[in-house]
Amino acid sequence: MRNDGTLDDQCGLGGSADRSDDTPSTDRSTSLTEPSAPRLSALGFLRTRLGGFANPLAPRPGRTRLAVATGAVCCLGLVGFTQVGADAVGGTKAPAQPAELAQRATPDVASRGIDRQPPAPVAQTADPDVSPSATKKPVAKPKPKPKPKRIAPVAGLDEDQMDNAKAIVRAGRDMGVPRRGLVIAVATAMQESNLYNYASGVLPESQNYPHQAIGWDHDSVGLFQQRPSSGWGSVGDLMDPKFATHQFLAALEQIPGWQDMALTDAAQAVQVSAFPWAYAQHEWRAEQVVDAILG
Repeated sequence: MRNDGTLDDQCGLGGSADRSDDTPSTDRSTSLTEPSAPRLSALGFLRTRLGGFANPLAPRPGRTRLAVATGAVCCLGLVGFTQVGADAVGGTKAPAQPAELAQRATPDVASRGIDRQPPAPVAQTADPDVSPSATKKPVAKPKPKPKPKRIAPVAGLDEDQMDNAKAIVRAGRDMGVPRRGLVIAVATAMQESNLYNYASGVLPESQNYPHQAIGWDHDSVGLFQQRPSSGWGSVGDLMDPKFATHQFLAALEQIPGWQDMALTDAAQAVQVSAFPWAYAQHEWRAEQVVDAILG
C-alpha cells in the first residue's frame, strides 16, 4: 500500500483538497484497472471525498470567483427583498427627502387653499376698417298706424250727419255695391231721417241704443225708419247704421233693373213711402257726399 497524505495530514497542501472533484483521481482509476493494487480502506476513501470540506479556506481559484459573484447577487437580492417586504408588511414607503416634500406640498396648498378664478375674457380687437355703427344691425321702427282720414262735412251736413253718411258708404262698399247704389241709399236716408239715427217713442227699447233723435212714426227706427213689425229685423239690429244699410241695399238689389231706374223710383220700390217723389230732391246732395267720402 502507498502512503496517502490525506490519511495523516488533512490540512496538507499536497492532499486532495487542492484538486477539483471534477478531475478524476489517478489512484482511483488505477485501482479500478489494476486488480493487484491494494484497495483503500473505507476510512481513507471518506477522507479523500470529504477532504475539500475539511479545509474551506484552502485557495481554489475557480470556486473563489464563483463564490464572490454569488455573494454579490445574494446581497442585492436581500436588499431588494427587505425593501419590498417593508412595503408589503407596513404599507409605507421610505420617507422622501425634505426638499422633495416641500416641492410637492407647494402646488397642493395652492390648488386647495386659493380660490379658483375664472379665466379672463379674451378682448376682441376692433377692426379699424369697420366703424362701430356698421356692426350694429339696424332696428326696424314700427310703422305708425294710419290715422283715419277726416272727411269734412259737405252739402250742409253736420258732424253727426256726415258720420252716418260715411257708415252707409262703407257698409255698401263692403257689400260690393256700385256707386249708384250708394247714392240711392244716402238720398233715401236723407229723406227718411235727415241722416240722424232715430229711436222710437213707441218702442222705449230703442232708446237704450246710441241715437241722435226720437221719432213717433209708429215703430219706425234707425236711419231708414225701418219697422221691426214689418220684418226688417230686431230693434237693436235696426239701431245699428251698418246693419240697417245692409238691409236696405239687400232689398234694393232684389229689384230688377234698379241701376237704370230713377233714384226716386228705386228708393220707393224698397221703402213703399206715402211720398214717393220726395227722394228725388236729395239726389244732388247725395252725390256730393258720396264723392267726398270715396275721395
